[in-house]
Amino acid sequence: MGAAAEEVARAPSAKRRSTTLLHLFQLEKPEQGVLLPGTAKLPPPSPEPEADSLIGKIESCGRLFTFVDGAGESAEEREAKRERLVEVLAAVRLSGKEPLGLDHRVMVALVRMVGANLIRAMPPSAYPSSLPSDVLDDEVSVMVLLPSWPHLQLVYDVLTAAVTAADARTLRNHVDRTFLSSLVSLFSSEDPRERDRLKTVYHQLYSKLTCERAFMRRSMSAALLRFVYETAPAERHCGIGELLEICGSIINGFAVPLKEEHRAFLARVLLPLHRTRWVHTYHRRLAYCVLQFVHKEPSLAGAVVRDILRHWPATNCQKEVLLIDELEEIVEILDQQQFDKLAVPVYSRIARCVSSCSSQVAERALYVWNNERFVGMACAGGPALMERILPAFVASMEANLERHWSRCVQQVTASVKALLEQVAPGAYARCAAELAARRSDADMDAAVRRARWRRLELDADPDPK
Repeated sequence: MGAAAEEVARAPSAKRRSTTLLHLFQLEKPEQGVLLPGTAKLPPPSPEPEADSLIGKIESCGRLFTFVDGAGESAEEREAKRERLVEVLAAVRLSGKEPLGLDHRVMVALVRMVGANLIRAMPPSAYPSSLPSDVLDDEVSVMVLLPSWPHLQLVYDVLTAAVTAADARTLRNHVDRTFLSSLVSLFSSEDPRERDRLKTVYHQLYSKLTCERAFMRRSMSAALLRFVYETAPAERHCGIGELLEICGSIINGFAVPLKEEHRAFLARVLLPLHRTRWVHTYHRRLAYCVLQFVHKEPSLAGAVVRDILRHWPATNCQKEVLLIDELEEIVEILDQQQFDKLAVPVYSRIARCVSSCSSQVAERALYVWNNERFVGMACAGGPALMERILPAFVASMEANLERHWSRCVQQVTASVKALLEQVAPGAYARCAAELAARRSDADMDAAVRRARWRRLELDADPDPK
């Protein structure tokens, strides 16, 4: 009995709990994906290895290829860079869907790689300014396709994806003014594909970098002014249209009343662009920008019209047709009071275009009378206004009917004459009578001058043979 009790006392009643480190680690380690009570899921592993791998790919894309045979480049190396750019683009687009966005170190490497590939000195123009003017063809647009576009296209896609994925604060920390100015200089590229990508990414940067908008507008203004005042007359700047397209979108968002800075942009930058020889390559976008200003503040129409008339071309028929179109669009948005102030100079210029030797200019000027608002505002001004604008038209149309070389112009002139005789029959008849009287007086004066010269010749030679 005593021995049994002693044996029971020596046996443990329960297993003692282990307090070793191994036991504690095993408690925190979930078994088969199940969390133990009172424990939390561990955070995901650090993305540092993935970021380092992406940065390595980005830095490897900094090598430039000329795509010229014999330059020490192999097709395999070019294809390898293209594949790495595709991988970088996919990673940047994927990061835009994540809450944290792009890593700081990745963004620094991206901006450095994009600058190394895009920011470069432009090659000589395909239409150098040293060529004589008659060698250039105004109808042919400059288009030189870059051989390195397979790489540049992906670089632009990466930049666009990075701008889309990054927030405004991130862009402010990594995109400086030097980079923005360099982008504006790339608009002189003669590859239309590059200019189109530039237009997209620059507009995205403008929408996000609110603190740099004034600087970006000044950069574009400087590029436009250099084209007007510093570029040789025979030299083109291919990116003026794209810059004006960005400006048009910006002007559309201006608040009313306009700031003095914006009015100065119209007067000092946009209106001088009408003077250049290449205005036909960007006139549609320029006219849109100007019309946006006039829509927002109709009081600016007077200054716009006077500037266009002051710099009217003398020998460029294509430019005359474009300016007539622009004048007609401006007049359509004026009220009657503003129209009365501008009617005489506008109609006088169009009347001179009616008798132009160019059939295109003459027909376009005559078709102004097909615009119902144009005719309606002229008639609404009363007989006094018609008496001021009709004499010049009547003289030009009568001259067309008598001696213009184009039969088509003569037919259109006859139609317009019939219209004016219906709209203002008394005024037209009086103008025609006054014109006939002036011509009769001019013929009489010419006859008197000839008679005087004949007498002088006889007096100087008393013995004519």
